[in-house]
Amino acid sequence: MKDDKIVLYMHAGSGNHGCEAIVNSLCHMLKKPSLLISNRPEEDLRYSLGELCGQIIPERSIEKNVLIHTFYYVWRKLFHDPESFMRYRYGAVCGKNARRLNISIGGDNYCYDNMLDRLVLANRMFHRQGSKTLLYGCSIEPELLKQPRIVEDMKRYDGIVARESITYEALKEAGVTQNVHLYPDPAFLLETQRLPLPADWKEGKTVGVNISPMIVENEKRPGITMENYRALIAHILDTTDWHVALIPHVVWDSNDDRRPMAELYEAFRRTGRVVQLEDASAPQLKGYISRCRMFVGARTHATIAAYSSCVPTLVVGYSVKARGIAKDLFGTEKNYVLPVQKLERKEDLIGAFEWLKEHERQMRAHLEKVMPSYQKQAGRAGELIDRMAQF
Repeated sequence: MKDDKIVLYMHAGSGNHGCEAIVNSLCHMLKKPSLLISNRPEEDLRYSLGELCGQIIPERSIEKNVLIHTFYYVWRKLFHDPESFMRYRYGAVCGKNARRLNISIGGDNYCYDNMLDRLVLANRMFHRQGSKTLLYGCSIEPELLKQPRIVEDMKRYDGIVARESITYEALKEAGVTQNVHLYPDPAFLLETQRLPLPADWKEGKTVGVNISPMIVENEKRPGITMENYRALIAHILDTTDWHVALIPHVVWDSNDDRRPMAELYEAFRRTGRVVQLEDASAPQLKGYISRCRMFVGARTHATIAAYSSCVPTLVVGYSVKARGIAKDLFGTEKNYVLPVQKLERKEDLIGAFEWLKEHERQMRAHLEKVMPSYQKQAGRAGELIDRMAQF
């Protein structure tokens, strides 16, 4: 093998600041230099990863080149070689360039059907080439682990780190018992970078709000999510002297938090008490979130930024990751997570927020009590990675 750098793969790019937060925190944790294979390296250089990773290499895309796509499609059919796609994508760390340890860092990648083939094929390919693989910081829907193909794939990993106990217990129940560990998401250790606050931010009286197209896509009744967010902001402005900060956490063209936020901002712009923050790096966004009085968020790593800053937080979730993290922090997901699928009336989010408001002090005190040990546990994953990298 060429050298002992650790490969980080399945990274979609830092325009998703959750992806950025994972890599940023992980790089601070690693003792060995890392090599990041990225789907959008220009984003990683634009935000916080340029100086952290030992090297950032573009993941080669078959889809963007018609001739290459046609060649590999024919090759795959003729020789029954589905891994050929992966060898092209990850050519920089395959064959003579293979490294000792490859870490799949996608977090909830296994929650998306369109990612499953790539995950399984990459894991198998790296093993064939003599590398170890680690699935790190994952969340997996328990229902998915009823598929034999996925269970077989899980057992192929040399190590799995689940970031919450629902996934951990589901893996155990599915028979994946070897080298499975439970450590919190590394982003609980993300650094905080504080920038000057915007003019319409009121110190000590600003509620951070995050909404994403993802939760809108998972709603059961069309339009109910935006109705709830509009009603919540109106409720905050009508019943308190607080301000609202709209904070994006993913800014990809295909999945941009700023689009639904622009609608919300326009609806309340004339009040002078709602501010829409510009895009920033993950540490900088955490700096804003850390100065919120409370936080209502949809993006997992926006809420992790709030939790780790001991900001009382309500999660508007849609999957196992939100439920599992809340359960581990508070012993229950009830009142801490509002599944978007359960939104039926436009006042539902207001009711959940009022519970948060009533329990603000208790929640902050609880987070201040448990966060030091929770973050210490997250850091212990670095010891596991170090052992695996020794070969």
